[in-house]
Amino acid sequence: MAHPVDVHVGKRIRHRRWLVGMTQQQLAERVGIKFQQIQKYETGANRVSASRLWDIADALEVPVSFFFEGIENEGAEVDATDSVPADILGDKEALDLVRSYYAMPENQRRRLFELARVMSDVA
Repeated sequence: MAHPVDVHVGKRIRHRRWLVGMTQQQLAERVGIKFQQIQKYETGANRVSASRLWDIADALEVPVSFFFEGIENEGAEVDATDSVPADILGDKEALDLVRSYYAMPENQRRRLFELARVMSDVA
């Protein structure tokens, strides 16, 4: 059974990799390991050593502390009426949506944002 800290660090590696649009293969090449090892880190199956985490942080252009952010809130109770997942960045579809949104020109982003607010009855 994977330790919760290893799982959290692995999720943060995957989230950052997705956010910057990098594949497991690309990250592995930058760090000097095989992509299968990245897979194991991301699932928490393998523990990431301090020196390897340093290399991964450098490749993903974040401080090492990034991988531990939010760990104190991991497993916190989530309000059942809340329709937004506690770990929104853990959803690949949400990350793809955000990436696509910011690729749009400013005026189109503003219009899309207003449309989404109206459709969700949050406006």
